[in-house]
Amino acid sequence: MVLLSFRRITLALLMSLHIPLCTAAQPLPADSLTPKMQWFADAKLGIFIHWGIYAVNGIDESWSFHNRKVSWEAYMRQRQGFRADRYDPAGWADLIRESGARYAVLTTKHHDGVALWDTRQRHYDVVDSTPARRDLIAPFFQALRQRGIRAGVYYSLIDWSHPDYPGFLKDSTRYRLRDDTARWRRFLQFNHAQLQEVSERFRPDLWWFDGDWEHSASEWEAPLIRQRILASNPSAIINGRLMGYGDYATPEQNFPVSRPPEKWWELCMTTNDNWGWQPTDNHWKSAYEVITIFADAVSNGGNLLLDIGPRSDGTIPDEQVQLLRELGAWNRKHAEAIFSSIPGLPTGHFYGPSTLSKDSTTLYLYLPGNVSGQVVVKGLLNKIVSLNVVGQTQEVPFHIVGKISWSPVPGLVYMDVPEKGQDKYMTVLRMTLDGPLRLYRGRGGLN
Repeated sequence: MVLLSFRRITLALLMSLHIPLCTAAQPLPADSLTPKMQWFADAKLGIFIHWGIYAVNGIDESWSFHNRKVSWEAYMRQRQGFRADRYDPAGWADLIRESGARYAVLTTKHHDGVALWDTRQRHYDVVDSTPARRDLIAPFFQALRQRGIRAGVYYSLIDWSHPDYPGFLKDSTRYRLRDDTARWRRFLQFNHAQLQEVSERFRPDLWWFDGDWEHSASEWEAPLIRQRILASNPSAIINGRLMGYGDYATPEQNFPVSRPPEKWWELCMTTNDNWGWQPTDNHWKSAYEVITIFADAVSNGGNLLLDIGPRSDGTIPDEQVQLLRELGAWNRKHAEAIFSSIPGLPTGHFYGPSTLSKDSTTLYLYLPGNVSGQVVVKGLLNKIVSLNVVGQTQEVPFHIVGKISWSPVPGLVYMDVPEKGQDKYMTVLRMTLDGPLRLYRGRGGLN
């Protein structure tokens, strides 16, 4: 959990760099959350969708005016060009299903305050203030649920366009909370009303909050927000960006070097360098890069929330479509090693990602790229019943090196990687064990 004092000291720097702070604390014991978190733990992959008026000119979502790249007036004029005339929610849902993702999260409102539904709160929305003239959330959620995909909402606690919200530009504010508590109270009433609308109309399976860093938990009334969400839908899951009142951690863009301590976590990551559509950003991640990152997340007990940014007309860039299809093909081929798995071997036992079946009797070893020669597993106390490549029945040769008869220390398992039949992105070996995984964690010798 990031300390509040540290957050305040570094806020200005982080905002100028467009690096949101993440809170990962859990207000409840993890064991008490386990039943409702099970689908999330099994899902592994979600698709993030950043869509809003910022796609008209292809500029930074909200931050472009906040950081004075453009004026607020110029930013909001994009509403005139937001038509969503080629928006195909069923097509979006089909693509998400093809990717293998088990859930999707759509930006219902970013920091700019423009809602993608017909809010009753007399504020900006695409129904009343853009040529789109319709609620864009409901048909997408309907399409997702028809396909068995969980539906999540991104909701910004920040609303830089609301006249009663203190923050506005990076170097100016409308007022200070302590100087006008009545004005802040009006904003909180507005915020609670919009949250209630989203909760009642769309009944999200997951809430993905953002922007909590500008105020404390008490100022946001975070405990009340959580209470009201769960009163409406007790099984709803809340991300960690509610000043400590969420259920799971949300590292952003950069993969954690070591396994996060939280029981549940999710890496959110763009497919290029931006969340929303920007026509000049051609720094697309390759399918190999995304798949290896995804495997690493799953190996460490986390999920991947992979972002796409549709154009203002509702079409998804070809590069993102192709990436999701490649990812989906790999997921279908290796589904048994990914979905409903649990974290694999601790660091040091295998040089690469790994997962386990829930009963811990099957170990899956991920081999990035075209590997030749041998790979090794250390510290395995189990006997190996069988070893083969996922999707194939042919046995993979292996032998034990360094096992001494009088020592309890196991030898090293060297496996001969087959030259044929390797996946072009990541090959996965299936190792069937004689029982639940048992590992030697000593120092060698007689220990």
